[in-house]
Amino acid sequence: MPEIHSTAIVETGAELAETAFVGPYCIVAAGVRLGGDVRLHSHVVVGGSTLVGAGTQVFPFASVGLPPQDRKYRGEASRLEIGRNCTIREHVTINPGTEGGGLVTRIGDNCLLLVGSHVAHDCFLGNNVTLVNHATLGGHCRIGDHVILGGLSAVHQFVRIGEHAFVGGMSGVENDIIPFGSALGNRASLGGLNIVGLTRSGFSREAIHRLRRAYRTLFGPDGTLKERLADVEEEFSADENVRKVVDFIREGGDRALCTPRARGNDL
Repeated sequence: MPEIHSTAIVETGAELAETAFVGPYCIVAAGVRLGGDVRLHSHVVVGGSTLVGAGTQVFPFASVGLPPQDRKYRGEASRLEIGRNCTIREHVTINPGTEGGGLVTRIGDNCLLLVGSHVAHDCFLGNNVTLVNHATLGGHCRIGDHVILGGLSAVHQFVRIGEHAFVGGMSGVENDIIPFGSALGNRASLGGLNIVGLTRSGFSREAIHRLRRAYRTLFGPDGTLKERLADVEEEFSADENVRKVVDFIREGGDRALCTPRARGNDL
């Protein structure tokens, strides 16, 4: 039997794993599913059609799965999917999807959402993503694996941030950030590669060196971006990491590409 505190409210229709814990003054709505060893510490509200993966912890005053903050939302059935072993700290807000974004918001495994961070409707977060205190995602963002968003940063709707990228604290991100990139600023510009993050993640010196060479070519002074992209694609055709950067740029998105503030900024 799941452990449910006497002051908690669990509506009929909610599905709780045998090892789930619902703490004092929590509210769990009828459409919610809590996986094994999920722990709602206290004063947590989980609403809507929300799946919380096994091992995830949610801390006091978090609001998870309630209707999205979108004027176009008209009550259509949508859902929120949260992966396994995530940590959702105090005052975090996470909204489900809308009709305009496929009706789902999805958060991967092992994500860490610190105090006051916000994931808006129709966002997709990969695995091992960290949102530091009060980091905010607008709607429809796509955040790759191992991304870190610094405290008080804000990401414009429809922005893509590639895997292993880093966004400095108090940054405003208007444009897409390449995989492995590092961006910082009031209106963030690309400041190089996320060397610290790559090193911590176990990338070899050789792999990092190839990424740096590709970055210098890609954002160098010669030719157009299209021409430099073709040069990088040809020179580093056998490098999987560089290929991820090339593919990210070629796929494009609704936002422009975040670039260095001045040409020649490499690392």
